[in-house]
Parts: sequence; C-alpha cells; structure tokens
Amino acid sequence: MKEILPMYFLVISALAVWVTLADKQAAKNRDERVPEIWLLLIGLLGGAIAEWVCMKLARHKTRRRTFMIGLPIFMGIHLVVTILLLLKEFV
Repeated sequence: MKEILPMYFLVISALAVWVTLADKQAAKNRDERVPEIWLLLIGLLGGAIAEWVCMKLARHKTRRRTFMIGLPIFMGIHLVVTILLLLKEFV
C-alpha cells in the first residue's frame, strides 16, 4: 500500500489538472463543459489538492462555493485517510 499510494495520488492529480484545464478552455470557447459532478468526483477520489491549486492559478470556478469549500474538505479527508493507512502499515 505504501508504494502504491504516491503513484495513485500522482495519477489522479494529473487527471484533475487536465480535466480542470480542459473545462477552463471549454468555457473560454463556449464549448461543451465538463459536468461539475465529474470535477468534484475527481477531487473526492484524491485529486483535490491539485485541482484546488489549478483552479486558483487558472482562476477557474473560484467563485463557486461548492469547489472553494468542498475541495479543502476533501483534502482534509484525504489527509486523515492517508495517515490512517500509513499507521495501519506500521502497527
């Protein structure tokens, strides 16, 4: 588990950044957008930190409370779960 966790977070974070930037580009071009539920799901599955940073830097969805409150909550959940998983490995 200890070896898989960093790779998982790296992949899901890259996906979060890619999808966020794709949605930002679609918004600029008035194309079909990525549904917000998908952005939130990717954040919940582990991409919250990367997605939040990307949204702040790209100025995308920064006025949406769902994202500016929800993603930090997901970050806290990820931190707690990661700590518990790592502690379980050492016990």
